[in-house]
Amino acid sequence: MEAIILLLVVMFFYFIPTIVASSNGKTNTTSIFLSNLFLGFTFIGWVVALIWATKKDNVL
Repeated sequence: MEAIILLLVVMFFYFIPTIVASSNGKTNTTSIFLSNLFLGFTFIGWVVALIWATKKDNVL
């Protein structure tokens, strides 16, 4: 049971950029999710996804 809880906590922290992007209504949430999924295991990829999720959309 503890392993499942630990896994859920780790997954929550891993996908914080995706959660932030989704809650902010970003237009490219899917792209942020995919970059978070495939590059988030590197700390730099995770930080880039988090910055991307928090930046304001440039809508023309």
